[in-house]
Amino acid sequence: MARGIPKDPELAVQEPDRRSLGTMEDKRNIQIIEWEHLDKKKFYVFGVAMTMMIRVSVYPFTLIRTRLQVQKGRSLYHGTFDAFVKILRAEGVTGLYRGFLVNTFTLISGQCYVTTYELTRKFVSDYSQSNTVKSLVAGGSASLVAQSITVPIDVVSQHLMMQRKGEKMGRFQVRGNLEGQGLIAFGQTKDIIRQILRADGLRGFYRGYVASLLTYIPNSAVWWPFYHFYAEQLSHLCPQECPHIVFQAISGPLAAATASILTNPMDVIRTRVQVEGKSSIILTFRQLMAEEGPWGLMKGLSARIISATPSTIVIVVGYESLKKLSLRPELVDSRHW
Repeated sequence: MARGIPKDPELAVQEPDRRSLGTMEDKRNIQIIEWEHLDKKKFYVFGVAMTMMIRVSVYPFTLIRTRLQVQKGRSLYHGTFDAFVKILRAEGVTGLYRGFLVNTFTLISGQCYVTTYELTRKFVSDYSQSNTVKSLVAGGSASLVAQSITVPIDVVSQHLMMQRKGEKMGRFQVRGNLEGQGLIAFGQTKDIIRQILRADGLRGFYRGYVASLLTYIPNSAVWWPFYHFYAEQLSHLCPQECPHIVFQAISGPLAAATASILTNPMDVIRTRVQVEGKSSIILTFRQLMAEEGPWGLMKGLSARIISATPSTIVIVVGYESLKKLSLRPELVDSRHW
């Protein structure tokens, strides 16, 4: 099975590592499709289509998480469900998808993540056979490349997420009708970009870059050992006849939830740095602790887990089908499912 983890679990594709699947292969004779077995053209085309479908389903919760993390205390929303209902009533379904068109450009970073991860892992394997070492180095390198592409897109899309009727949430306010669609929607994006350039210059598009790296590199690295741990435990607990896809589908969300809990404090700080125009991670942390205490570091956690759970399940379950479709033609007959 080829390996790779998506954003964000909000930015790329997550998948079980070789060592954990190697154990499962011994028990159930699972045939593993390696990176070199894939038709890369099919893999990228089908992968983008699958990722796009996942983004459409989880984007509303990404928007909700961002608003929860930026708001002061509980001034606007009292939780994930409350925010969902209020946004839906006040702004309609389109309100849950503000900034979505801009955010779709992160599909590029997702594919860059997978490619960097695979190539780095292959390179590291020449020096170490430890799966942990390969996963940590490859995951960190892939996150570095992906975030370099993702951060400018995130900055713009997050400011668009903050556009709402009534009280201003972010630094910038789009002029004109927030209910507009089509050309007006693209006009809002251009307006935000111009305001960022006037206020901060080109550096403004990389505001929170360090905070993003401190959030997503650990998230990418932490996911691997926890996925291995959960998959290993479930493989021993499940009956012999239990399909391996069942405990894979369970292990993915468990690992994603664990990684989210561990990295959410940095994610809150990252969001505030990018949306509120903060210049210091330390000062942002101190201000957050002074205003809201330790619980402020957990803001938006439930929305983050909710958005990560379905995407992880779909990816773990759907990735096998994606790879079967992407298998090189000359190898199709040699694989038995």
